[in-house]
Amino acid sequence: MWSLSAWRRQRTLAKHPIADDMWQRVRHHLSFLDGISDAEDRWLREASVLFLQDKHLTALRGVELHQEQRLLLAAQAQLPLLHLGDLNWYQGFHEIVLYPDDFLSPQRHRDASGVEHEWDGEHSGEAWQQGPIILAWPGVMASGGWEGYNLVIHELAHKLDMLNGDANGLPPLHADMRVSDWAKVMQEAYDDLDRQLERNPDAETAIDPYAAENPAEFFAVTSEYFFSAPDLLHEAYPQVYEQLKLFYRQDPLARLRQLLAEDPVYQAHD
Repeated sequence: MWSLSAWRRQRTLAKHPIADDMWQRVRHHLSFLDGISDAEDRWLREASVLFLQDKHLTALRGVELHQEQRLLLAAQAQLPLLHLGDLNWYQGFHEIVLYPDDFLSPQRHRDASGVEHEWDGEHSGEAWQQGPIILAWPGVMASGGWEGYNLVIHELAHKLDMLNGDANGLPPLHADMRVSDWAKVMQEAYDDLDRQLERNPDAETAIDPYAAENPAEFFAVTSEYFFSAPDLLHEAYPQVYEQLKLFYRQDPLARLRQLLAEDPVYQAHD
């Protein structure tokens, strides 16, 4: 059956082709894509083009933004959606603003006694409800490996979280998932991390202690680790890994383990 949306998709892809050598350079930079299948690679390549046509990237002075850099960002943004179907998961925003470095952002917090505190905090990324995503370009360029850090995925995880309203650590779950299971697993892991930091604020926790800020940050940080350090997340909180595996419908740990078992480059660095 003829489909207007399919026709528009093919028309967009035909108008904005990606040279093979450019895509290979993007793939080389993003080592956490190693091991994806040929079909997944084709989907990610096309989805990156469509993302860049749908979202406006605003580069502030000091950010060099050529097509390869745009694709580098888009491929990271699309990885979480690899097996989530054709729903508009990134609805509600149209712009990504790129800063040349970390930026100051006004913060507000009301403490337990009711006193409100305001200050300017230094950030490398922000996601605004029904607004843009803001990213520091050095953070984007530092993302894409297996080091447990991905600024792009972190901020876009907030956008997935916000599909249900305010960010609270509960994105819209699939029909085969139970909110009660998600809430129990996430809360127990969050409480465990919080207890470690209460005992020792300088503790070297298994995952970034920023995850203990609130449930929304816990979801964003564990999403980062799910894609960029799945072995560390699975070792620390295996049930959290399993819930994210159900949500994202991917298994980065299986890919990493296969690479470590079969790829000479990974074996040499193991």
